[in-house]
Amino acid sequence: MKQFLKLAEFCKNNNIAYDAEKDRQFNIFCDLLEEKNRVMNLTGVTDHDEAEIIHFIDSVEAAAVINELYGKDTNIKVLDIGTGAGFPGIPLKIVMPHAEFVLADALNKRINFINEVISAANLENITAIQGRAEEIGQSGMRESFDICVSRAVADTSVLLEYVLPTVKKGGLCILYKSGDYRKELETAAYALDVLGGTLEDVKEFCLPESDIGRSLVIIRKINDTPLKYPRRPGKPSKSPLIMK
Repeated sequence: MKQFLKLAEFCKNNNIAYDAEKDRQFNIFCDLLEEKNRVMNLTGVTDHDEAEIIHFIDSVEAAAVINELYGKDTNIKVLDIGTGAGFPGIPLKIVMPHAEFVLADALNKRINFINEVISAANLENITAIQGRAEEIGQSGMRESFDICVSRAVADTSVLLEYVLPTVKKGGLCILYKSGDYRKELETAAYALDVLGGTLEDVKEFCLPESDIGRSLVIIRKINDTPLKYPRRPGKPSKSPLIMK
């Protein structure tokens, strides 16, 4: 079993609890990721050393922000939209055992994989659901989460229509971004205003032992999202909320 020493060091430096049981859970996750990726396309990175940095440390970055704002042992409710193979939701759940997590993805094969990880790693208070972001935002889960995270590859103006309808007024959306987030934020200013959000902060960081620059764009929901948003499936990506 690999010891995720870089991850442990990252957690120590960011006041995030990490112990042998969490290390075991990360190993189970990584082993299943490597095994299942042979028969289905989950991720391009399955090597334990690469996954530790590219997937695990990257995902856990948000835990430092959440712990600072909400406290380490808080019972907040977190939604991961477009979770894919379970990022960032599963790594965040492992290091935030007191929080309740819902991981959502449109593809059932990914949800089945995540459920295998949940069972094998004995993770509690976490649910995986199949569904498109537009459907979740118009369901009984609308405005029921304290935080929504998303590491999905989509333009910020599109992501905002997926995530902001799901969080309570006063809640947070944390978007994992690479590249130049500033231009995206400029374009997304109209969507932010329409959907009831405001930019609270951006945390820039570089992944260990690499020159990979990443950012966490932190959005605070200050007003209720109009009921017509999110629009029907496919509409946000085809016609983003951008000032004409």
